[in-house]
Amino acid sequence: MPWKLASFGTLLAALALAGCSTPGASEPAKDAATADTGHSRCESKAAEFAIGQKASPQLLEQARARAGAQNARILKPNDMITLEYRSDRLNLNTDDNLVITRVNCG
Repeated sequence: MPWKLASFGTLLAALALAGCSTPGASEPAKDAATADTGHSRCESKAAEFAIGQKASPQLLEQARARAGAQNARILKPNDMITLEYRSDRLNLNTDDNLVITRVNCG
């Protein structure tokens, strides 16, 4: 009977250790954020034509489309913003008179 108990204990230990092992390496999953959607990156250089112009919804949309950004925003000097960096977002920075002074992505 003691050998049956020893065999059962060994079997339990082996099962417990097998449960702790990691699965074999598999093909890495494609990250949704890096999947090429055609508009995955903002190119601010393409939107520099807007510098010196007065900000408007129409100009914002033109700049967004040319930069290949998924979204865009107009930032006034005292606007509160988050520090979240988004490579697919275009920022049009303005002065107090809503004249665009800088274009960047993020």
